[in-house]
Amino acid sequence: MEPRRFDQDTDRPSHHDGAATGRAIVIEPLVRTRAAAGSRPLLSQRSAESKLDEVVGLARAIELDVASSGIVPLGRVRPATFIGSGKVEEIAGIVKGEGAGIVVMDCALSPVQQRNLEKEWQAKVLDRTGLILEIFGRRAHTREGSLQVELAHLTYQKSRLVRSWTHLERQRGGFGFLGGPGESQLETDRRLIEERIARIETDLEKVKRTRKLHRDSRKRVPYPIVALVGYTNAGKSTLFNRLTRAGVLSADMLFATLDPTLRAVDLPHGARIILSDTVGFISDLPTMLVAAFRATLEEVIEADVILHVRDVSHDDAEAQQYDVQDVLQQLGIDPGEGKRVIEVWNKIDRLSESDRSRIVNLASRRDAQNRPVPISAVTGEGIDRLTDMIETRIAQNRTVLDLVLDGADGAGISWLHRNTEVLSRSNQDDGMVAMTVRIDPTKVGVVRAKFGAPQAGH
Repeated sequence: MEPRRFDQDTDRPSHHDGAATGRAIVIEPLVRTRAAAGSRPLLSQRSAESKLDEVVGLARAIELDVASSGIVPLGRVRPATFIGSGKVEEIAGIVKGEGAGIVVMDCALSPVQQRNLEKEWQAKVLDRTGLILEIFGRRAHTREGSLQVELAHLTYQKSRLVRSWTHLERQRGGFGFLGGPGESQLETDRRLIEERIARIETDLEKVKRTRKLHRDSRKRVPYPIVALVGYTNAGKSTLFNRLTRAGVLSADMLFATLDPTLRAVDLPHGARIILSDTVGFISDLPTMLVAAFRATLEEVIEADVILHVRDVSHDDAEAQQYDVQDVLQQLGIDPGEGKRVIEVWNKIDRLSESDRSRIVNLASRRDAQNRPVPISAVTGEGIDRLTDMIETRIAQNRTVLDLVLDGADGAGISWLHRNTEVLSRSNQDDGMVAMTVRIDPTKVGVVRAKFGAPQAGH
């Protein structure tokens, strides 16, 4: 194993509140295979070193004390242990020497591979999916988030019940007069998991209906939805706090926040929006997590404007962009949809002067519809340009109408304030009221029915 050492303080939360979960060894398997046709572009591929850095950060995000880490080159994947027998023995010695109780493998292990490695190393083995699930389990605080994480956990555990451990094969007594062999412990555990999954899915359906009611009520008070998406630790929560002056946890660590947060924000030129901070994405995000968090991610699907926040100071910024776009496509969103998606190039304060100039020039050469906005959520640089672009996009997606109402029509004026975004209002000498409103195009017909044929605004 090719060892690598890391700063022990990196990726730890600033509010350390207890002892580490345990000593761990982190392994990055590097399978040497030829690039398949249709695989990722070269810029979107990560080096083994950067993958290892990331998984070490994930391990430290759940307070694991990473005693040793390294890259294990592989010619091919072994069905029984994933890595070769020689490497298994070598790592067994490292585990024993370091006194580690946990080994993290940055890959997807089958139940058999996980069982065999645990026997050889006499330690708990976590693959990438199991590690991410552990992090999500610790970060979820709301009932919805906890249900979604538990559903993903149970779906993962169910896949582990494929004769993984021999005690699960013991049979229990049967029912009825004839008795019979009954069901094995494995079958009992699988049945209990399936029953719990069914209950959670029922509860999540209720959550989904409640979220839909909330979205419908927000549509009646028609503030546009602006959703923040991006790779974990790209700075979404810091930007959210900058725009809303809220106190959402933001830390230099992976998955600092998990539960979605929504706040109303008044933009400089008068537009009011609902800003939504969502869970961060990551490479090889387990499909079960995307499915479990779909109710939360529907805030992104329904959003009028999507801010794709990128950490341009990161060495793997291009690869992270690819991973986020991949998840957006899974949600049915076209990442290249210029009218709806704005790329936000964050953390320019971390760049050197030459790199900053290169990034700004790169952004300026894009066409106006797809031009990224370089910002620093920490210092506030570029935030004014970002809010201007948000307001421009909202205006593109909504219809502006000029209305003239009788000043005595209090009910009509009140209805417009409740159901449209009132941009301006002025009282005229003849007792009439001139109003400019912005509204979703689908509601123009309702306005026409109530107030006649209004003129299209500017």
